[in-house]
Parts: sequence; C-alpha cells; structure tokens
Amino acid sequence: MTTTIKSAELREMKTDIKKADRAEMAAKLGDALASTVVLYYKTQSVHWNVTGPLFGTVHQLTEGQYEDLAASIDEIAERIRALGAKTPVGLSTYVKNSVIDDLTEWGDVEDMLKQLTSDNLAVADQMREFVKIAEEADDVFTADLLTARIGALEEASWMLSANL
Repeated sequence: MTTTIKSAELREMKTDIKKADRAEMAAKLGDALASTVVLYYKTQSVHWNVTGPLFGTVHQLTEGQYEDLAASIDEIAERIRALGAKTPVGLSTYVKNSVIDDLTEWGDVEDMLKQLTSDNLAVADQMREFVKIAEEADDVFTADLLTARIGALEEASWMLSANL
C-alpha cells in the first residue's frame, strides 16, 4: 500500500513546485519514511540480538547504521513538512507502507546479515524510483536528499554483506 496525499490537504506556500507535485512527492516521501522506520527497527533489533564470533563487529556496525537511519528519519519527515504535508503516523501505517517486511524473530547472525543486506537495497531501490519523480517535478532538494540516502543504504548493504 502507498501513502496518498491530496493537494487540498497541503498548506499554501510560495514555491515553483506545483501543488500536485508537492502532494505526490510528500506521499512518496511518506512511503520512504515508512520503509526507513521499519529498517531502523530491524537494524536496531540485530544490534540487540546478535551473538557469536561476529558479535563485536556486527554490534558496532549496526549501531552506526541505526544512528544514521534515525537521523534520516528526521530529515525525510521534515522534508514532508516543508512540502506542506503532514507526516504519516502510527507504527502500523509504517509497517503497512514499507517495502520491507517486519519480522518477529531472527535466525542466526548469517540470517540477520542477509536480511539487512537485502532490506537496505530494497529501500534504496524504492528511493531510486522516487528520485526520478522528484526530478520530473523539479524538486531538486528532495531528489538530492533521496540520492544521498541511496548512497548510505547501498554502503550499509555492502558493509553488512562483507561480514558474510
């Protein structure tokens, strides 16, 4: 499911970005926010639950990653607000609108790393689609924000997979 925002729900503002485009970008950012929130919780869950010979490495790696994700959650939410929309609320909304699945239990460290590797790439791919939409709307700030996040997510995926 995806977030829907109607142009009428946006606050009025002076910008060269058309109101309909702002509504679409805010909705897409709402979906990116949902995926990022779920990825944040999954990454922190690995941080808390990892055991075995890779404990120290994975524990430290995931701490840096969930801290980065926390900062990005705030950036994405603030961009939604800057476009004149309200951010989505409710954990169930985030789980429902995320491109990655929520988990209720983990396997071993290899399962954890494979899952987070895949999840980071899935969120990056989602954002890559949204960059194209932002560029078409001439919303360069959103395009740049998402492009930077794609780089961070792909790097996180690579670092996780390097431990397999």
